Amino acid sequence: MTIAADNLTANHPRRKWTDYFTFCVDHKVIGIQYLVTSFLFFFIGGSFAEAMRTELATPSPDFVQPEMYNQLMTLHGTIMIFLWIVPAGAAFANYLIPLMVGTEDMAFPRLNAVAFWLTPPGGILLISSFFVGAPQAGWTSYPPLSLLSGKWGEEFWILSLLLVGTSSILGAINFVTTILKMRIKDMDLHSMPLFCWAMLATSSLILLSTPVLASALILLSFDLIAGTSFFNPVGGGDPVVYQHLFWFYSHPAVYIMILPFFGVISEVIPVHARKPIFGYRAIAYSSLAISFLGLIVWAHHMFTSGTPGWLRMFFMATTMLIAVPTGIKIFSWCGTLWGGKIQLNSAMLFAFGFLSSFMIGGLTGVMVASVPFDIHVHDTYFVVGHFHYVLFGGSAFALFSGVYHWFPKMTGRMVNEPLGRLHFILTFIGMNLTFMPMHELGLMGMNRRIALYDVEFQPLNVLSTVGAYVLAASTIPFVINVFWSLFKGEKAARNPWRALTLEWQTASPPIIENFEEEPVLWCGPYDFGIDTELVDEEETVQTLIADAAGS
Repeated sequence: MTIAADNLTANHPRRKWTDYFTFCVDHKVIGIQYLVTSFLFFFIGGSFAEAMRTELATPSPDFVQPEMYNQLMTLHGTIMIFLWIVPAGAAFANYLIPLMVGTEDMAFPRLNAVAFWLTPPGGILLISSFFVGAPQAGWTSYPPLSLLSGKWGEEFWILSLLLVGTSSILGAINFVTTILKMRIKDMDLHSMPLFCWAMLATSSLILLSTPVLASALILLSFDLIAGTSFFNPVGGGDPVVYQHLFWFYSHPAVYIMILPFFGVISEVIPVHARKPIFGYRAIAYSSLAISFLGLIVWAHHMFTSGTPGWLRMFFMATTMLIAVPTGIKIFSWCGTLWGGKIQLNSAMLFAFGFLSSFMIGGLTGVMVASVPFDIHVHDTYFVVGHFHYVLFGGSAFALFSGVYHWFPKMTGRMVNEPLGRLHFILTFIGMNLTFMPMHELGLMGMNRRIALYDVEFQPLNVLSTVGAYVLAASTIPFVINVFWSLFKGEKAARNPWRALTLEWQTASPPIIENFEEEPVLWCGPYDFGIDTELVDEEETVQTLIADAAGS
């Protein structure tokens, strides 16, 4: 333990605010750059969603025209996946992994900076597609539709995803190498924080699946620009091959989006429940199991694409099987909460929101894994409701939980708890009001990706639109909280939550070198209530002084 950790900043230089706008190789700066950039794109993508929901409040196209609706829908999905959730996971990984394993920086600092600086150009390129006719084929960009509408917009979309995908690959190389090769000598794999296990699983998926998506996009680009026929049925190409290549990445992308935030929840719950994590090894190995199984479930998106019956059965079975390691995590988190001294602060409230919302998304996921049911609801709003409960109710709730949990470490300031609770209440109400009615709309037969619909669907669409407005309003207390706390919040101690992982053994915010000296692994990362648990700093100092005087 570093006894004078809170006074480190007096003896060490600090980062200037201008460093956050430069090519800086400090992993902490890069983590903040990722986080801020991802939230800027979140606000852009969210505004597109609000425009879509406003249009869907009535059956007729009275707010935006169908072509514009298709463009907004395509860019909304692409931004929220590739420019918000995936970079936000990378933000936490960049900031926390070196601190958690006790090293000064990532294994390849310059490569890390390059990975970040590929992301803003990718996002700007995507949004600028509006000037050449934005893509209209959805975030999946299936041919032949993607070959028939918005040719240059589709090309901008492809180039954007290639940049962001390259960024993900470079980041994954760094995460794996840092975790496996740069831990302090006393930290073996089974004394790592579970967030590191989650990032190992995530990075493995990225490295195995992202190049497949890149190959599909390059071939699609050839069809668009050079007139080839890899996927164009007019020239003898096969659009179903594109679907296989696309979903071989894009279903694992669901786990690329959720696994880092499984790791976040595994860090938040034990700290704020003051209990050791229940089933450490089960949670760690279940992340690896999800990573493996995530690579062999992709074709459940293609049950209506002429998939042979025997192959449907295989992918139905593997899709249902992946619920097992996910269920292990849910039960382990609930076991950790059972009998704990729970602190209902903002971080913990969002963790509870994650558990309840993700459970709904998981249960509906098992439903759509069944071939007969999936054929019935395929391309309906049931699927839209399902994956928003997984990705917004899951990833986004856990993301906000992580922001509130590590905000003191990143900024040196405590958050405003009343504003944080208001943010949670509005988000929870808005999310359920927006996405729960979509399940009923899907069962009634309303197709997704359309701006015009039958009048019988209007009441539930109005309800969903009201929920979207509440969800938009929930960002207001969040933004106010961030800026108010950043400049006026109470100064944070080195370890305000009395957590046990290594990032809390240095100053808040950390010094440039992370630690004044190599940190000491005094106990396991979740050994709360065990004899080796660290007491607060004042008691530790007094004990050491007394021991020194006695000797």
